[in-house]
Amino acid sequence: MSNEPSLDMSKIPKHIAIIMDGNGRWAKERNLPRALGHKAGVEAIRKIVKECDRLGVKYLTLYAFSTENWNRPIKEVDSLMKLLVEYLKKEVEELNVNDVVVNSIGNISKLPLICREELNNAYEKTKNNKGLILNLALNYGGRSEIVDAVKEISSDLINKKISKDQINEELISKYMYTSKMPDPDLIIRPSGELRLSNFLLWQGAYSELWFSDINWPDFHEKQLQSAIMDYQKRDRRFGKVK
Repeated sequence: MSNEPSLDMSKIPKHIAIIMDGNGRWAKERNLPRALGHKAGVEAIRKIVKECDRLGVKYLTLYAFSTENWNRPIKEVDSLMKLLVEYLKKEVEELNVNDVVVNSIGNISKLPLICREELNNAYEKTKNNKGLILNLALNYGGRSEIVDAVKEISSDLINKKISKDQINEELISKYMYTSKMPDPDLIIRPSGELRLSNFLLWQGAYSELWFSDINWPDFHEKQLQSAIMDYQKRDRRFGKVK
C-alpha cells in the first residue's frame, strides 16, 4: 500500500468512528436498487475492519442504523435488518479468529428479535478477545443517548446512589453507551455531507473530523489511511494553548 510509509505508526488513533454514508447514492449512480448499495457497503465494512485491526486501532465505531432510519421505507429497513443478520452470521467466525470483539451501542431492544439474538451470539463468542473492539451503532442517536443518561442519573439521584455534587463531565460519561471506551479521536464521514447527523454528540466534543466526497462502498484502505495521515498532521489542543 503506497501511502503506508507516510503513516506514523506511533500516532495511530485509538478510537475511530465512521458515519457510513452514501450507499444509496452509490447505487443510484449505477442505476441499481438501494439494497445493492447497502450490500456493497457491507464489503467496505469488511475491508475497513481488517485495516483498522492491522494498523492497531483499538476501537472502531460504525454508525450502522440511526434512530431516524426507522422513517425510511419499510422494505429498506427490512433489508438493512437482514443484512445485519447476514453480516454477523458470515463474519463472526473470522472476526473471532482475528481476536476482534463484536459490540453494539444504542437501544437495541427495538431491533427485531433475530437481530438481537445474532448480536448477542456474536458478543458472547468474542467478548474475551483482546484485539479490535468493533462497535456497531444500531438504533443509535446522540440525543437519545443523552436523554437515556439523564433518566438514569435522575433515577440514581432519587435512589440516593449519587449526590448532585457528584455530577460532572466524568460522571455523565459513565452513563453513556460508550462508558468503558475513550472518546473517538477521529470521526470520518464519506459521501460529501458535512454534518454529524446525531452521532456521538457528547463523545465527539474534541474529535477530529474528516470528510470525503467518496461514497461509503468505495471507501477502502487507501481512504482510511488518508484520513489517518490527515489526523496525524492536526494540532490537538483540546481548548488549550500550546
